[in-house]
Amino acid sequence: MIWFYRILFPPALLLALPYYGWRMIRRGGYAKDFAHRLGFVKKLPACPLGKKRVWIQAVSVGEIGAASTLIKKLSQRSDIELVVTTTTSTAYKILREKFAKECFWCGVFPIDFFPFSRMAHRRIRPNLCVLMEGELWPEHMHQARVRGAKILLVNARLSDRSYARYSKVKFLAKRLFGKLSAIMASSKEDAQRFISLGANPENVSVSGNMKFDSAPEKILSAEERAELKKSLGFAKNSLVMLGSSTWPTEEEMLLKALKDIREKFPQTDCRLLLVPRHAERRAEIIELLEKSGLSYCVRTQNRIAPEGTLVYLADTTGELSALTQCADFAFIGKSLDPNDGGQTPIECAALGVAISYGNNMSNFRPACKALEKLGASLKAQTHDEAVENLERLASDSNLRKEISNRAKLWHDSNSGSSERIFEKILSELKS
Repeated sequence: MIWFYRILFPPALLLALPYYGWRMIRRGGYAKDFAHRLGFVKKLPACPLGKKRVWIQAVSVGEIGAASTLIKKLSQRSDIELVVTTTTSTAYKILREKFAKECFWCGVFPIDFFPFSRMAHRRIRPNLCVLMEGELWPEHMHQARVRGAKILLVNARLSDRSYARYSKVKFLAKRLFGKLSAIMASSKEDAQRFISLGANPENVSVSGNMKFDSAPEKILSAEERAELKKSLGFAKNSLVMLGSSTWPTEEEMLLKALKDIREKFPQTDCRLLLVPRHAERRAEIIELLEKSGLSYCVRTQNRIAPEGTLVYLADTTGELSALTQCADFAFIGKSLDPNDGGQTPIECAALGVAISYGNNMSNFRPACKALEKLGASLKAQTHDEAVENLERLASDSNLRKEISNRAKLWHDSNSGSSERIFEKILSELKS
């Protein structure tokens, strides 16, 4: 199978290059340590006697955040040398800023092509490779196996799209999953999906979602939250509606919701805090803000907004956790047509912010099912229904409190995945 993959990879890469090349140019930052992507990572010395090297690959910002507790626990072990790589430029920046001192080495994951992956493995020489969620890289896995390194898939999940794709080639999926020493699924549903596609049931377990364990770096005090709110140009008694990791069409919906709320409930001083998933979309969002007629401020232009600002556009990266703490209720992005998959609702739940989202949350289906069963979120089928849900949250303080309390209890009852994965890694290193 690996030779079939190697033959197909170059033409597939060439076909995808214009799309991904343009994305890389738009987002910027990809020039930093670009040689790592070609396999020219730092050549690490052999592990001293009594130590083992663990290589964690966390693709983007979300995976780095989810793995933060695990990274900290592994870095504290004197018998482990921890290597962490990532793929996106933003995630690499955060990795260097937050975890460089805790890792033996951190870098950029090589392109999954034979010469690049082989060179990286020769230089890193891991004893155990950890992949996250649904990111399975055949060449990376092959290079690990031929060198005797075990491979774990943790926080494992299969989106509807990935499950449908693997279902069409079950014989290939079975062979791919067979290279894994263990699959630690984030939910029972995900575990069952892996098994139905051919994974050995004895190698599949449910560990839960590590994102429940990734607490904010800092919980703001009441005074700090008030100061942050003031810096956004919001009044002390303003009701803050958060657009959390929004995607196209969702900003328009939120602006409509803001206008409707302020018109229908004039006694409620509602303001909008917009945090788009991709900061490079700022130009198109600013254009929407101009057309809206609402007063706004853009964070990269002026961090301290003028008093009376109605919409604050946080076009930066890595600040969502802190900004969420001054919100009263939130809409979770990538969940309304034409977007699909959803962004995580877990952070809002952890911080006690009342949650709403659209009907396209397939990447977090088990979590959303649990939230909805407990009455800990509001789900919308359409843009208009999403506006209605936000109006309900804005006008009913008891509803906001009830939803936020239930979501917080749900979050707190689901922690502990990082500890289970940590123990599994130690067990695999000893066996």
